[in-house]
Amino acid sequence: MSADFDLDQRLTPAGERLLAAAAELFYRRGIRAVGVDLIADVAGTTKKTLYDRFGSKDTLVALYLRRRAQRWQAFVRAYVEGVPPGRDRLLAVFDALAEWLAEQDRGCAFVNAHAEIGGTDHPGVPVIRAEKAATRALFAELADGTEELGAQLYLLYEGANVAVTAGGQPDAIAHARRAATRLLDG
Repeated sequence: MSADFDLDQRLTPAGERLLAAAAELFYRRGIRAVGVDLIADVAGTTKKTLYDRFGSKDTLVALYLRRRAQRWQAFVRAYVEGVPPGRDRLLAVFDALAEWLAEQDRGCAFVNAHAEIGGTDHPGVPVIRAEKAATRALFAELADGTEELGAQLYLLYEGANVAVTAGGQPDAIAHARRAATRLLDG
């Protein structure tokens, strides 16, 4: 299989176990620190099964990132859909991030992955960039198509996303939300 692995393709039970094991290990330990032997062992399969299902570790990394992006995008969209359109819906993206990160103690998986594979031709890099672009587009969409406002809110969001974990600032999202409120009210 190639890096263009089809997310809609049904994986075998072994493939799903491999992907679940890889997702947990990549997020907890890092992409480079996790080998295919460990993934196969945790999944209860063989290394051959991993290669038969995914073709390479790089394809598995890209698939992990795509699935994670889909989970986040579904989560944030469902979260904001429960808020009336307008200012509060824009601010709800920050609330969704706070709720999401409450269960993700290593911060943003995409920032973490980019620290390891960014600047290379790894098939996960376009997935990372697409996820960041989708979140920026969400802000622009919620700002009634105002690209500049969406970009400014996105930068507050992204800064908080990194500062809350890498910066060790547990109140970073609250600060970013307040700054977003001032931006929207100003």
